[in-house]
Amino acid sequence: MQKVYSVGQINTYIKNMFSQDFVLNRISVRGEVSNCKYHTSGHIYFSLKDAVGTIACIMFAGARKGLAFRMSDGQQVVVEGSVNVYERDGKYQLYANRIQLDGAGVLYERFLALKQELEEMGMFSREYKKAIPSYVRRMGIVTAPTGAAVRDIINISTRRNPGIELILYPARVQGEGAAQSVADGLAKLDALGLDVIIVGRGGGSIEDLWAFNEELVARAIFACHTPVISAVGHETDTTIADYVADLRAPTPSAAAELAVMDVRGVQERLQDERRRMERLLWYRIESSRMRLDEKRMRLEHLSPVQRVRELRMRAADLEEQLETQMKMSLQERRHQMAVYIERMKGLSPLEKLAQGYAAVTDGAGKRVFSVEQVHKDEELELLVSDGKIVAQVMRTEKIR
Repeated sequence: MQKVYSVGQINTYIKNMFSQDFVLNRISVRGEVSNCKYHTSGHIYFSLKDAVGTIACIMFAGARKGLAFRMSDGQQVVVEGSVNVYERDGKYQLYANRIQLDGAGVLYERFLALKQELEEMGMFSREYKKAIPSYVRRMGIVTAPTGAAVRDIINISTRRNPGIELILYPARVQGEGAAQSVADGLAKLDALGLDVIIVGRGGGSIEDLWAFNEELVARAIFACHTPVISAVGHETDTTIADYVADLRAPTPSAAAELAVMDVRGVQERLQDERRRMERLLWYRIESSRMRLDEKRMRLEHLSPVQRVRELRMRAADLEEQLETQMKMSLQERRHQMAVYIERMKGLSPLEKLAQGYAAVTDGAGKRVFSVEQVHKDEELELLVSDGKIVAQVMRTEKIR
């Protein structure tokens, strides 16, 4: 009778076959990452595929220490590890010990590894970043002597500030010896005591820009006492030099705009400030003048001279009022006097005499009021308005 095996026995047998195969125990597989998942346990589950097939893969958490990048679908990678069977599911899979990006990805992996190393050393720390001067008079440029990058930097810098002094160090920016050339240029320009240095080049592939990912260039930038602006490639390109530099510009043109202040804008701002200061000055002058006038008026009001002048004017007004009142009083008294005079005229003997009456006195000068006071042949004096008449009594008659 044919022997019957259990599923577990078959899977164990196949697992042993895979384990004893020398090729499968140490193998490198190239392919495209798909179905990549980071498990909460720290394991990474993914598949490798090419035009004709797919293989399941796993990288355990303990092996991830050497992984210099985060995996994602679509990446071309080379996975080193062993192929074996997972007995529970009866499926074979690739157990990854090391994963590298393929082709340009290898350079990117080197980039990530150096970036991590330099970051751990503190070369990217913000406290080491130097401020770019607000007004740059002397600027150094480390780049290729020909090409769009240097032309853009020179054109924009001289347009923004025609008086700026530019010092170019013609460096190799690509190929063998490029990193050393850039590092030498940084050191030599740094020794000149410039205000700022721009280091960079135009865009290109990661291979073209690789000189700016070298540790030699990173340390040269970090060692500069002069503030350094990194301007490598296009806006989407990022290099190690960008992280170490004091300021990163997305393009060489942008680096020139960041470094060189626009003199015309400064002049316009100065004119605006001048006009603002003039308005403020005139406002303060007018305010001070108004306060001065107010204080002068108060001083004049409190001044003894002004006080004496006011008292004199008051005295003059009182004198005028007194004179007016005196005139009115005199006029009133004259009117009353005239009334009294008229009244007195009616009582005046002279007035009576002037009307034809006479005052009679006897020889002794006594007034005669009655016929009984005189005798026959007695001399009497009659006083009239213009003189005296001496008369003799002839007879008397009493009026009843």
